[in-house]
Amino acid sequence: MSKILIIEDEAAIRRVLTKILSEENDSYQVEDAEDGVVGLEKIKNNDYDLVLCDIKMPKMDGVEVLEAVKKIKPEIPMVMISGHGDMETAIQTMRLGAFDYISKPPDLNRLLNTVRNALDRKQLVVENKILKKKVSKNYEMIGESEPINRIKLMIEKVAQTEARVLVTGPNGTGKELVAHQLHEKSARANFPLIEVNCAAIPSELIESELFGHVKGAFTSAVKDRAGKFEAADKGTIFLDEIGDMSLSAQAKVLRALQENMITRVGADKDIKVDVRVIAATNKDLKKEIAEGRFREDLYHRLAVILINVPSLNERRDDIPLLMAHFAEKIASEQGNAVKHFSKEAIKLLQEYDWTGNIRELRNVVERLIILGGNEISETDVQLFASK
Repeated sequence: MSKILIIEDEAAIRRVLTKILSEENDSYQVEDAEDGVVGLEKIKNNDYDLVLCDIKMPKMDGVEVLEAVKKIKPEIPMVMISGHGDMETAIQTMRLGAFDYISKPPDLNRLLNTVRNALDRKQLVVENKILKKKVSKNYEMIGESEPINRIKLMIEKVAQTEARVLVTGPNGTGKELVAHQLHEKSARANFPLIEVNCAAIPSELIESELFGHVKGAFTSAVKDRAGKFEAADKGTIFLDEIGDMSLSAQAKVLRALQENMITRVGADKDIKVDVRVIAATNKDLKKEIAEGRFREDLYHRLAVILINVPSLNERRDDIPLLMAHFAEKIASEQGNAVKHFSKEAIKLLQEYDWTGNIRELRNVVERLIILGGNEISETDVQLFASK
């Protein structure tokens, strides 16, 4: 059953819409509300697949209802009902996230097509959520040590907020896992998470990569191109290794955070963006600030919440869990049976100095699985771990 809510202050239109939808498809379960306040209360307390909402209503108009729904249940498609004089407002609601709008009196074919398309979109969102749960296994945080449990608790508290987060820690510790967890547990999870490795992009291209460019802005700019901030609109942008970003790009990122505006390279027109920023670095940014390589005002904008990911040497209790996780994953990738490690092998690996952190551990586990016996022994570790 597809559950549809009609919010409309004119009783005659409510009856017409209910009759049309009920007769069109007996799997449509149609409810109604006489104004925005009642409608919003129903949305809070029920799960709807689609909402049809009038724009001009007493107490609370359709734009206010739309804005409220996008905050609490952004996955519900909203179709706005506009009178003849509401067309400009109807178009504005599309910019605010409405799926579509229909005019009064409603054209039968247009109404039914819009409803079918909106319900199809909702189904896609549901399927994407299911897929995301499967995909998110790639970003599980493995471990039960005190430092990792502290980070998991922090993520639960911070994810649902709009607070910017700066993730710090050595290379190979899993800072990107924290970013993915923050995004997937947030209200922005249905929108993109765009990752940018600031260290991998040449300094002369970083501004174009982040903010886009217009045709002719530089020699190779043969057409207009949107940047990562625009791609992340309504979602999250993850600025990895932000300590490697040029001062010029830092200034533009600061403006984007202050004003929610970006400007493509070579353009004079501002573009409004709604993006949550998560940044990460393996550098000591306070030291970078003291040496003039990082802007202090940008640091304070980014570091509303600080999450420090510990090195593997600081969480040795998690090594057996991580080894088992990697062994299962590698076996699945290679289509082989899972190999296990002897207690002596695990103990020996727990004593190693993991300068490359979890990334290094994963490589060592894969090497041992390929080269070791059916059960990875202490001797295998001594022969093949190459420490």
